[in-house]
Amino acid sequence: MAWWFGRKSAPEPQRALVPAWLGASGGEGFARSYEAQFDEVYRNNPVGQRAVRLVAGMLGSLTVYSAEGDEAAAKLVDGALLEGIGAALLLHGNAYVQVLIDADEKPGELAMLRPERVSVEPDSNGWPIAYKYRAGGRTTRLAREDGLGRALVAHIRSLHPRDDHYGMGCLDAAIAAASVHNRASRWNKGLLDNAARPSGALTYEPADGALLSPDQFARLKSELESEFSGTQNAGRPLLLEGGLKWQALSLTPADMDFVALKEGAARDIALAFGVPPVLVGLPGDATYANAREAGRALYRQTILPMAARILDALSEMLSDWMGPVRLAVDTDQISELAEDRAKLWEQVGAAGFLSDSEKRAMLGFSAEKAE
Repeated sequence: MAWWFGRKSAPEPQRALVPAWLGASGGEGFARSYEAQFDEVYRNNPVGQRAVRLVAGMLGSLTVYSAEGDEAAAKLVDGALLEGIGAALLLHGNAYVQVLIDADEKPGELAMLRPERVSVEPDSNGWPIAYKYRAGGRTTRLAREDGLGRALVAHIRSLHPRDDHYGMGCLDAAIAAASVHNRASRWNKGLLDNAARPSGALTYEPADGALLSPDQFARLKSELESEFSGTQNAGRPLLLEGGLKWQALSLTPADMDFVALKEGAARDIALAFGVPPVLVGLPGDATYANAREAGRALYRQTILPMAARILDALSEMLSDWMGPVRLAVDTDQISELAEDRAKLWEQVGAAGFLSDSEKRAMLGFSAEKAE
């Protein structure tokens, strides 16, 4: 409940028209550190958290196989590892995977390192030679390669055109929209706590032009808070003494347009993470008229390109230890792409100018038909 006392004051200078909730106090500018951006975009924002969980979870559900036939390499890449790498690339822009060698001098496990704890150590020419991992008050130096030139740590990074060693995550692109979205939610909650609107203005205009004394002001304010504010006192009639006048107020349409403003901010958050808006509970664009089309677009434009980047880096590292390794995603197991796969099979099958061996090769099978 809001109120103002006293006679009319001189008009204030004209200011730019800004919705009150957007100009409310809560800190100037946007969060810059990784921890603060993580809290703003992921921890405290439902759209950002849903987008990251969706992409990382879909990465973790992919079926990975070795195109070279070495299934031991494919077994090292499980769903939890892919999910963690995907989340790190989205949020931080960098993912570090360390290979742990067993007693037989073979890769026994792939362990992911927290990206915000890792820093690159370059040589005199700027090429990375080691990584420093900070945890528990200590800094551990992890060599990039062993004495035989075999990779010990794989650094997977998102595109960053202006940095030689580190990738760029999506937090910088999403922080502005997430801050607007969160601030609108906090302002909306404040409105609900105050009956969803400022009730009105209580003015004191006696005939003699006198003002309320400090004691009268404090008593009236206390009575309004205790007797007429809150949900339990909703609708209670207000008894006014001489000189007091009640004037009902309402918010402007710009202040009350939370739905459109929050929807626009939420759409920008989803866009930053490469997720069609319809998949995070927002009305989609015309090309994403239903969840099926949006799911196909998400796989084609976000999931599979990110999976290819991750698996290429892991394949390169494991090849140093296990011979030629080429990890790939079994797209035949993705139900959202079944229609695309059926169309491809139909087109290849109808190509009479191709031999059976060529058709099998185009579809990813061995050239010779198995007996």
